[in-house]
Amino acid sequence: MSEFVGPLVGVVEHSTNYVRFSVFVSQSGQMITYYQLEVNKILPREGWIEQDPVQIYETVLQCIEVVTYKLSQLDIGLEQIKCVGITNERESTVVWDKVTGQPFYNCIVWLDNRTNDLVEKIIDDLPGRDINWLKNKTGLPISTYFSAPKLRWLIDNEPTIAQAIKEERLLFGTIDTWLLWKLTGHHMTDVTNASRTLLMDIETCEWDPYLLDFFQIPASILPHIKSSSDFFGTLNVTDLKGLPVTGVISDQSAALVGQKCFGVGETKVTCGTGCHIIQNIGPGPIHGALEGVPNEAKHNLLITIAFKLGANPTYYALEGSAAIAGAAITWLRDNLEVIKHYGDVESIAQMEENCGGVYFVPAFQGMH
Repeated sequence: MSEFVGPLVGVVEHSTNYVRFSVFVSQSGQMITYYQLEVNKILPREGWIEQDPVQIYETVLQCIEVVTYKLSQLDIGLEQIKCVGITNERESTVVWDKVTGQPFYNCIVWLDNRTNDLVEKIIDDLPGRDINWLKNKTGLPISTYFSAPKLRWLIDNEPTIAQAIKEERLLFGTIDTWLLWKLTGHHMTDVTNASRTLLMDIETCEWDPYLLDFFQIPASILPHIKSSSDFFGTLNVTDLKGLPVTGVISDQSAALVGQKCFGVGETKVTCGTGCHIIQNIGPGPIHGALEGVPNEAKHNLLITIAFKLGANPTYYALEGSAAIAGAAITWLRDNLEVIKHYGDVESIAQMEENCGGVYFVPAFQGMH
């Protein structure tokens, strides 16, 4: 008999580099087991970064299959798993056919900058070229980073996608939405992911008519927005079929919650592909959460949704992001080949006190 006593929780995690399925003890947070697989990046042009949505989904299924086998080896019954959650990289954009279930295009990853010309054109048409034109509604600047320009680019550049809208076949979502639809058949997202699209009003937590009109996005293709902790349907595939999905939250918000940063002012820092600092600024309404926040911070930092648990108030956060952090180390390994393993960086950096006048500026997305 296993020493681990339920209830247990399963978690699907999708990051820029891998998919993982983990099982935790719900009360203590102790990890029982996990399995992860790399997700391939597709680089069709300079600055374009894509992933295959079908591979992402099939990799999730493989990870779940391996973990269920590992649990059987540990003498842990699947009935001890009571629910499943999903956490995912934000902003990455998927469009698919609601009839066939097949993607119309590869997932455009959050780092992708193919929309640079589109974003510049949008900003050119705004008074004073104000990148914060939509910030009162979205908390975000107008940038290639977020989902709406990616979705607009797809509609403008792929005739099959524009046609699918006319035929009312197109569905849009971030990775959480895509996986939910494949795993449960429901077209949903949570507030933390929706808040990164440039299409949701962060006060009402609903798709906003002005924003939809601004980007010329039809409301019919968008998922239903729910709290991060809510019922998202039941799994209809794998040996975990029938289990409810009771939590969906974007990766950076998940890290904030995972570090128990529930108090106002508490802050987390994560370094992965990018580096993200998020500070909990408290519950809504948004003007109350922002009271006392310096104007410089409100102007220069992102204002985003930290989390919303069930019917409780929405909590907000300030965020500062550097798109390239760990990705620079990967570049040193794979492109320059100056290291073989990530762990080599520190020892090499400590070898010499003097850099000899050589400096590395990781301006992978340009300098401002």
